[in-house]
Amino acid sequence: MGMVSEFKEFAVKGNLVDMAVGFVMGTAFATVTKDFIDGVFMPLLQPVMGGIDLSEWNWVIEAPVVAADGTVTDPGWVINVGVFLTSLITFIIVAFVMFLIIKGMNNLKKKEEAAPSAPPANEVLLAEIRDLLARQNSKS
Repeated sequence: MGMVSEFKEFAVKGNLVDMAVGFVMGTAFATVTKDFIDGVFMPLLQPVMGGIDLSEWNWVIEAPVVAADGTVTDPGWVINVGVFLTSLITFIIVAFVMFLIIKGMNNLKKKEEAAPSAPPANEVLLAEIRDLLARQNSKS
């Protein structure tokens, strides 16, 4: 039973649960960001780029071969540069937003940190005794 209880303790630790919630939230945030890029950002960017759809940018190394009946007999070699660029833009936006969130949280933590509390009375007393002894030794 030791292994089961150890696993239970590990699985219900606060850090692990927090991390799981973070993964779920991160996945949801990435989905929202991807939909924002695909549905809002790229359509707004198209007129600036002269009407070019970035997702259609391909680098054709070998053209696909199409038979007379319309079926593709050889798919060829095509590198989807536009899909990669769209993913790169999504990554940059997600990374920037996460940076802003973490920076904000760090600022909140700094504000939450209170001024250091006064040292315990016994340490203050010992420091005073040390100072008195130092003064007495310097006089002699």
